[in-house]
Amino acid sequence: MNLQTTRHELFASLRKKEFARLDESGHTYLDYTGGNLYPQSLVDAHCDFLSRGVYGNPHSRNPASLMSEEFVKEARDRVLHFFRAHDYYCIFTANATGALKIVGECYPFSSSAHLLLTTDNHNSVNGIREYCKNKGGAYTYSPMNRKTLTINETELSRHLQSHPDKNEKLFAFPAQSNVSGVQHSLEWISRAQEENWDVLLDAAAFVPTSALDLTIHGPDFVSLSFYKMFGYPTGMGCLLVKKEKFHKLKKSWYAGGTITFSAVAHGDFFLKHDHERFEDGTINYLNIPAITNGLNFIASIGMENIHSRIKELSRYMLSELNNLYHDNGSKLIKLYGPRHVENRGGIFMMNFFDVNEQCYSPQRIEQLGSFEKISFRTGCFCNPGIDELNHDISSDKLRNYFDERDHGDYDDFVAFTGKTRGAVRISIGIPTTKSDIDRFIGFARTFLDKTIS
Repeated sequence: MNLQTTRHELFASLRKKEFARLDESGHTYLDYTGGNLYPQSLVDAHCDFLSRGVYGNPHSRNPASLMSEEFVKEARDRVLHFFRAHDYYCIFTANATGALKIVGECYPFSSSAHLLLTTDNHNSVNGIREYCKNKGGAYTYSPMNRKTLTINETELSRHLQSHPDKNEKLFAFPAQSNVSGVQHSLEWISRAQEENWDVLLDAAAFVPTSALDLTIHGPDFVSLSFYKMFGYPTGMGCLLVKKEKFHKLKKSWYAGGTITFSAVAHGDFFLKHDHERFEDGTINYLNIPAITNGLNFIASIGMENIHSRIKELSRYMLSELNNLYHDNGSKLIKLYGPRHVENRGGIFMMNFFDVNEQCYSPQRIEQLGSFEKISFRTGCFCNPGIDELNHDISSDKLRNYFDERDHGDYDDFVAFTGKTRGAVRISIGIPTTKSDIDRFIGFARTFLDKTIS
């Protein structure tokens, strides 16, 4: 029995044992980047954990508090071990956005600081530019290659060599695009650090199906969400901060749980010296222990097996998408980004076109898919830079829109500019089977040789 056959049997068994509800309900789920599906055993294990223990607010020394503290520490240690992040602090947050907000609020932006971003970034990363601007700093976007949606290496190299006079420089980019599936080279981390940049890596879309070893690549800050990895619990993420860069995050306020001592009559306080400095208030001590079980579940499958499985299914998906033609020879699907499985994850962004090469509204495709119990996502996916590139939306057109409007939304922008925005995004995960892909392809075929009515 070869490795591929063994791997196929492993994932078939997981589908039957852990995700049987998909087949029982007749549901085709293809939105794993939006939110992973939890395995049944993870829910069962956590329900058992909750039912057999007495857990209290860990900000105390009573038995219930100490019990919570023990399991929270176990989860924190498991995270650090999983990512081989022994030189990092693990700060638990509500999600990757909460992790990024800490960096935005606390990084020492000023008139002597510069923020460099890639055009391919989630809005939770893009939003950091507002912290930078409000503190007098400047920011720059480094462009992508239009056809492949990969980083323009010449331009990024030039940007990294710029601003030698700045005291604080932060470079932020995603390990994997949340819309195109492109996996950007992690070598940019060390290249940026050699030019005296601190590096913020958004790993939220990357770590569900690819191994991140922080002893090989050592960004200064890493953001991620655990529900993207194993579905449960939602509302849990973390910020990993390299210990040698921890001092750079300057917190301007304090809250319960973040201090060792405070006073009212004197008006002063002492912050804690480690991860607790940024875990405001009472941490989610009932859900954090589920992270241990989730990471153990991933480890039991093996990240190498998961990564290879996603590559295998991605190759099949790309082949099927590229064979959808109307009878007149025009393409049904316009796929954005790479047409191969190298340096990409299991995310596929596309638009549907009718026989006259008119673009279907992504929302209409989603609505019709919903009638067939197929779940996928449409929109700009909180990544406006890639959407603007795909639909050739210029900075002048955007400037005119913002100058003319005091508020706006997707429909208003389309009406104002006549420009299409958004796409259909398919993403695959551990439970995905070839049959799920076949069902989506069968749905796509219903649009062949049709006109938009």
